[in-house]
Amino acid sequence: MSEKLQKVLARAGLGSRRKMETVISEGRVSLDGKIVELGERVTQEQVIRVDGHVVKYQAAENVVCRILTYNKPEGEVCTRSDEEGRKTVFDRLPQLKGARWISIGRLDINTSGLLLFTTDGEFANKMMHPSQQVEREYAVRVFGDVTEAILNRLRTGVQLEDGEAKFLDIKEHGGEGINRWFHVVLTEGRTREVRRLWESQGLQVSRLMRVRYGNIMLNNQLPQGGWQELTLKEVNYLRKMVDMPRETETKVRIETNKVSNPQARIRRAVKKHNQHRKAGERRRVTRTRS
Repeated sequence: MSEKLQKVLARAGLGSRRKMETVISEGRVSLDGKIVELGERVTQEQVIRVDGHVVKYQAAENVVCRILTYNKPEGEVCTRSDEEGRKTVFDRLPQLKGARWISIGRLDINTSGLLLFTTDGEFANKMMHPSQQVEREYAVRVFGDVTEAILNRLRTGVQLEDGEAKFLDIKEHGGEGINRWFHVVLTEGRTREVRRLWESQGLQVSRLMRVRYGNIMLNNQLPQGGWQELTLKEVNYLRKMVDMPRETETKVRIETNKVSNPQARIRRAVKKHNQHRKAGERRRVTRTRS
């Protein structure tokens, strides 16, 4: 059975179907060593390469849509590897066999909070597409004199360098003097959009954290650098939200004897990861000195 090539590439998490159509049209995709044109179909027996890199074929029925929530600390970058050697959001995720984690959106290095990861590239692309209007909520600490006039402008829309932008909702969440907390809601994922909106009013963002994606809230018990897999019910809520069929399988283990504090396991995993990383750094230093 064959499938459209752009659909297979999107499922692999390389981008939306439309983006993959552009990549194919640019002559960057080959099948069995031959550059192909838009409209090509592919089977599991063929070798797909994009920009010379092999792309693993996954049939739609073989992809189990798994979703993780991750509490991103400041200082981590949203790439699989970093040329400057900085920590990435993928470093602490559980390893997979026959699949890979795909980030649903990004957070900049100085922003913390909720990130979602999935094994389904097509689902990830739909979640990120502006047409889906998926809400993102952020907790933001603002330094400066925030007036009602400023809040009204941020609600009605201000002009940024890449077009008009606004917050769908703004709620004050405490603070004193000129350091105040707000919760703001967007349905876009433009680069540094929250910061740029406040900065357009002459204000400075001193802390920024994403706390909600759709109706998935950041678990207050989840430590920074910790992850938690969503249940089948939660997965299907998100899939329904972007008009994708229900998932019927889950990898989340259902245990009759529930752990009283499941977050303790996450903290132990994070601690173990840091210990292994530090041990590796010490070994590298020892080899360099010798």
